[in-house]
Amino acid sequence: MASAEGRKAALREDVGSDTSPPATAVPGTPAPAAEADGPAAGGATAGAGESAAVTEPAAEIPAEPKLDAEAATDAEVGTATRASETPASDSPAPATPITAAPATAPEPPAPRSGRRIRRIWRGWRAKYPTVARVLSVVTTVLSAALVYICLQMPSTLGNLKPVEFMRLPAEAVLGAVVLLSLPRKPRLVVSALSGALLGAITVLNMFDMGFNEYLGRHFNIVLDWSLFDDARAYLDDTLGGTAEMGITVGVVLLVFLLMTLVALATVRLGNLLAKHRARTSKATLIVGTVWITCTALGLTVGGIPIASQHTAGVLKVQARTVRDTLRDEAEFANVAKVDKFGNTPADQLVPDLRGKDMIFTFIESYGRSAVEDPIEAPGVDKTLDERTAALAKAGFHAKSGWLTSATYGGSSWLGHSTTLSGLWISNQQRYRTVMASDHLSLTKVFKKTGAYDTVGVMPGVQKGWPEQKYYGLDKVYNAFQLGYEGPKFSWSTMPDQYALEQFQQRVHSQKRADGKQLMSEIILTSSHQPWAPIPKMVGWDQLGDGSVFKGIQAAGNKASDVIADTTKSRQEYGKSIQYSVTALTQWLERYGNDNTVLVFLGDHQPIARVSGNHASRDVPISIVAKDPKVLDKIAGWNWTDGLRPAHNAPVWKMSSFRDRFLTAYGSTPHPKKG
Repeated sequence: MASAEGRKAALREDVGSDTSPPATAVPGTPAPAAEADGPAAGGATAGAGESAAVTEPAAEIPAEPKLDAEAATDAEVGTATRASETPASDSPAPATPITAAPATAPEPPAPRSGRRIRRIWRGWRAKYPTVARVLSVVTTVLSAALVYICLQMPSTLGNLKPVEFMRLPAEAVLGAVVLLSLPRKPRLVVSALSGALLGAITVLNMFDMGFNEYLGRHFNIVLDWSLFDDARAYLDDTLGGTAEMGITVGVVLLVFLLMTLVALATVRLGNLLAKHRARTSKATLIVGTVWITCTALGLTVGGIPIASQHTAGVLKVQARTVRDTLRDEAEFANVAKVDKFGNTPADQLVPDLRGKDMIFTFIESYGRSAVEDPIEAPGVDKTLDERTAALAKAGFHAKSGWLTSATYGGSSWLGHSTTLSGLWISNQQRYRTVMASDHLSLTKVFKKTGAYDTVGVMPGVQKGWPEQKYYGLDKVYNAFQLGYEGPKFSWSTMPDQYALEQFQQRVHSQKRADGKQLMSEIILTSSHQPWAPIPKMVGWDQLGDGSVFKGIQAAGNKASDVIADTTKSRQEYGKSIQYSVTALTQWLERYGNDNTVLVFLGDHQPIARVSGNHASRDVPISIVAKDPKVLDKIAGWNWTDGLRPAHNAPVWKMSSFRDRFLTAYGSTPHPKKG
């Protein structure tokens, strides 16, 4: 039989253990059949250095050196194996145990995967010390740079310039003071949470960039999450499902990685501060003094203060936004209950328009920039002048002015509802409040008179539309109810010319047995971004089911090419407005009659990349009619003759139009109070 020492060595090799040498046996004492290693009382594992029982008293045997956690675990495995292999009959008679120095029980071993990674890392670091040091320095520098950039990240693309990152952030000084004062575990928790929060704030700043670029306002942390579904639908329609999915996944991963990396970077910097506590405390004190000095003296770089509180400012803005949003919700609900014409009897509503067929039309993104921008205006202004002349030849005349929209760059439904409700509907919460109210919309006024059938033509609506009830529309034709079999033009489901022809065939040309007049609301969509491809006018008698547009769509620009080019976007935007205005006025010239009254306007300005970073929110509005009495009623408005409003024509808030229109055409106010 092999000796106990031989078996012990063999078993250590089997388990890959690197244990300490065995305790020295007392001379003349037979080798024990089994060792007493195993679980100790209280659940602690007995140390590998504990003595085994021997047959004779002897001098005290020195304890084995303390094993690290990994060696202790391996020794336990070897001991248990030896105990199971040794026959009980080989055990010597009990004897007085030899006293040994107590061994300290090792800490519970770390998970094997973690031990393996640390072992590999320590081995690599020992093998390549220079590379390891360089990598450590680079990681620290990148961590500091990431945290610093996040602390200074602006909320608009226009401010994304080097001077914004040449400031001294107060949050970094305060964070260093806090982390230096904390013990290890609280420091790790605080640094990780503050890093994740900083990453989240950076994400909000990125959202702000997008919202300022497209909608001309900051991201509302309470109300705007629902708009991301609309953004995904827009990307799907514009770039295709694959691109939309890729962009969506990319954005989600970016948000997750950013928050994770900033948290890890903050933890690393916190550990570095604690490791060199004396030096970093002095450095923090010096930097804090510099910050206070720069603040006191008002020192600036490129007109921007050196002493910065940018991240704290972002938090203040978001907190104020939440507070104001919640407060506005309650206040606006009371405002919506008050209506100047809410109790006006039916026979006292728009008596001067009785017998007229009314058409209210919104042209997508038709803004002041289309009429005045040096790139877009030449073509649009020429079209407006030509169409004014063509309408005059057909007996129609127009007056035009400006309205300031409640929205910018998108969210067209806010512009529609503001115009027709007479309320300033600048966010989604206000929109929901109004849609659930009985506040009288301009379109519903005509239904309330009992003298009109009311119809909506909505080629942009592709799902259920409960707003139909608020607007008082008897019938709504959505994108799937107009018989279109041609191609989509990016987001737009069909060309405006086709939608107008279907309105003519299905609604306007139909005889109404009840003798009522017609009030219609039409939403034209061909000028919706990204303005590629753009439809072209075809013969009105060639429209058919829309298949004629297949060749035009295939030959048009690709949306991806136009989106990436600012100048081209502006040019194509102008062309899309020319198309929509031409389609609408040709329809009026072709199908309008003595009783037709057309009101058309833009819902909002195009995005900032097209209209400019400092563009107004103004949109053109025109009223066109054959009957001179219709335009005489608004002579006091001082609007410009023709379809092109003058630069100095009156500018009203869009929410004021409903009451001015109702008053001009004879409606008597009977207020409804909340």
